[in-house]
Amino acid sequence: MLAGAVLCAASETPIFPLRDVRPGLVATGRTVFEGARVEEFRVDILGVLENIGPKQSIILARLSGGPLERTGVLQGMSGSPVYYDGKLMGAVALSFPFSKEPIAGIRPIEEMLLAAGTPPTPPRAERPGNPFDLASLLPAPAQYDLGPTRLTEIATPFWMTGFTRAAFQHFAPILRAAGLEPVQGLSAGQGPGAGQSAPAPPAPGSMISVQLITGDLAAGADGTVTHVDGNTVYAFGHRFLSTGDSEMPFARAEVMTLLASQNSSFKISATREHLGVINQDRSAAITGTLGAQATMTPVSIRVASRTGAAREHTYRMNVVRDRLLTPLLLQMAVFSAIDATERTIGLATLDVKARIDLADGLPSIPFQNVYTAELAAPQMAAGALAAPVSALMQSGFDRLKVSGIHLDIEVANEKRQLQIENFWASKREARPGETVELTALFAGDNGREMTHSISYTIPVGAPLGPLYFTVADGAQANLAEFRQYLTAPPKTEPQLLQFLRGLRPNTKAYVRVWRGAPSWLVQGETLPAPPPSLTLLLGRTQPQSPGARIDELELAAGGYMMTGAKTIAIEVKE
Repeated sequence: MLAGAVLCAASETPIFPLRDVRPGLVATGRTVFEGARVEEFRVDILGVLENIGPKQSIILARLSGGPLERTGVLQGMSGSPVYYDGKLMGAVALSFPFSKEPIAGIRPIEEMLLAAGTPPTPPRAERPGNPFDLASLLPAPAQYDLGPTRLTEIATPFWMTGFTRAAFQHFAPILRAAGLEPVQGLSAGQGPGAGQSAPAPPAPGSMISVQLITGDLAAGADGTVTHVDGNTVYAFGHRFLSTGDSEMPFARAEVMTLLASQNSSFKISATREHLGVINQDRSAAITGTLGAQATMTPVSIRVASRTGAAREHTYRMNVVRDRLLTPLLLQMAVFSAIDATERTIGLATLDVKARIDLADGLPSIPFQNVYTAELAAPQMAAGALAAPVSALMQSGFDRLKVSGIHLDIEVANEKRQLQIENFWASKREARPGETVELTALFAGDNGREMTHSISYTIPVGAPLGPLYFTVADGAQANLAEFRQYLTAPPKTEPQLLQFLRGLRPNTKAYVRVWRGAPSWLVQGETLPAPPPSLTLLLGRTQPQSPGARIDELELAAGGYMMTGAKTIAIEVKE
């Protein structure tokens, strides 16, 4: 029923159905090889690979004409429409890596048209298991094993403008694993809303560019339009990143030149005026609406150097609002901004202050941390800043929309790090109601030492026996909350906001007071030593905490990155 309805909606363009496709047919394809001019190429149908995937079939064809004999199937051709007798058969979408011939897989148009009729997916249904592991969130491209070789989706050119070479190299493996081929340094063209007030709709076979970042840094992906039905555009012939419901602006693109390669040739293109918004990213196609405007997330990154001659750069950009893409794009932008201002190899300390603004008048979420390392301080900072954004956007709570991200990063070529060297108490035994003095010794490079003391009063009525005190850096102190987040995610907006606002900065040390009794984390709260009946129930549904937490004390460290942990015990006696 759905397929029939979709085909009726596209009745202005005749459809050549998959059931009529047979070997020997000679069809015609359309794509852009230069500039914006749509050219034709020959398509010899070799046969149909039926049910090659779940309810999916692929038309196998040999392409010829124009530069294809020299280049083979080109990256950027994804979505190039194929017609037989004036009827739309499908789109070029797949190819064989390292093939000596331009053999392509054509996605039947029936499957592409269904993408526009796919019902919206509830956000929680697609929530990843670990939103902090950004590299694992992007899906791998579909591929089909055919004997000793494989048929795979044509890689999508992913251009990165304004990014440093180190950022390009660092993130290229992640992008390639998702079916994107990074290309550095192309023009970003005009952003959403710029250009013509009412641009002409793209013709089938013309190039478009899906724009993910616009501004001082820019990034996007290129492909070809397959079909235009009123204000609806069908393109690519395969998924972009399988984000499902989406809101990504797209623009017209022009081909600057073609680059032949033994692995996979590709089009080098530049984006032009804004055309509309991609609102569906499904396995068989992406679809968009002409004339629509996407709501983007403004991001500002200020990087200031405290080394030698003072330098300061501010990067302003707009990033798509997407639960998978936004955190990764933010990570890429932060890494590049730091790399462009400071070296990424060698001793460095990054003092990072961040603010995540929320829509609907909700209070902003602040973050502040220090990252110091010989080699990977920018990677550490970029990943840590993207993690809370990922948690927010993948939470499934519609009201928690990120309306802005603002970062302030100061860089120094020194090691501002202290190790928790020792920890002791003023007495080994204490009675309930008595006060104990706890002292931590912190040590750093060049003989730097620092001590901090804090008093703790043993609660009246405290059970007799050992009472443990663990002093740890902020990252280790956060582990219990992270464990609960991953095994039992927050079920309400206040729980998630409490989790994010409660994350401890790494510029302080925390003394955890605990007993060696079983306890469980329930909705962010520790439930120590529950009765046996409740213990049995909680053991099936909730993560167990290592020891029953009684209290937590805070030790400031003066803007240093704290590392390490030490534990001591005091015997509580009558």
